[in-house]
Amino acid sequence: MPMSALDPRSIAHTVELLQRRVETRFPEAGLARVAARLVAVARKAQETSEWIDRPILGLRIAVGGLIVLIALGLGVTASSLRAPAQSFELGQFIQVLEAGINDVVLVGAGVFFLATLETRIKRRRALSAIHELRAIAHVVDMHQLTKDPEWVLGRGTTTGVVTPHKLSSFELARYLDYCSEMLALTGKVAAVYIQRFEDPVALQAVNEVEDLTTGLSRKIWQKLMVLYSLEGRSSAMPGGV
Repeated sequence: MPMSALDPRSIAHTVELLQRRVETRFPEAGLARVAARLVAVARKAQETSEWIDRPILGLRIAVGGLIVLIALGLGVTASSLRAPAQSFELGQFIQVLEAGINDVVLVGAGVFFLATLETRIKRRRALSAIHELRAIAHVVDMHQLTKDPEWVLGRGTTTGVVTPHKLSSFELARYLDYCSEMLALTGKVAAVYIQRFEDPVALQAVNEVEDLTTGLSRKIWQKLMVLYSLEGRSSAMPGGV
């Protein structure tokens, strides 16, 4: 694999390490289950990307045969045409010309549909996988949403509506950092699907996922900066994995 290409196996291994880190430090947290789901998706990404890269031979043979039949049919039709015994009137010529143009357009549309069928099948599978990664990114965001740096200050009283989270400043920093790492890896898994599949629709979907994960990570790092400023960088800075 070229040095400039993403290695799905390495990405999956990194996600597995992150999952073990989350499970070790926060065994009861729902974030660990999200990480486990991301591991499964990352493992499947290699198989899916390899399937997308391979030609669908059966489909190509069938499509090629249909296109040949269409071409033969057009050839037979064209060869059977005979010039009329009498000259065409202008109105008749226009009608025949319009009918011929319509037939050519319909045949061209049919050929284009057949020729792009394989790409559309692969695109559908890639978009389905990318959609799942987009959903995972939103779930990660939901987990970090209620993790407020104000907790470490202990100011005021709780409302009692939700169960208070008992996290130290260090644990909160690790939790938020895990969320940021998970979002970054989600974007990398999405990129695996299009590095050997040059489809503009799939590429746009991956770019949207990467923009989403970058934006969500930015919110997390804003919280981390607030946490560091509240507690002091030396005490709140993550010091372990």
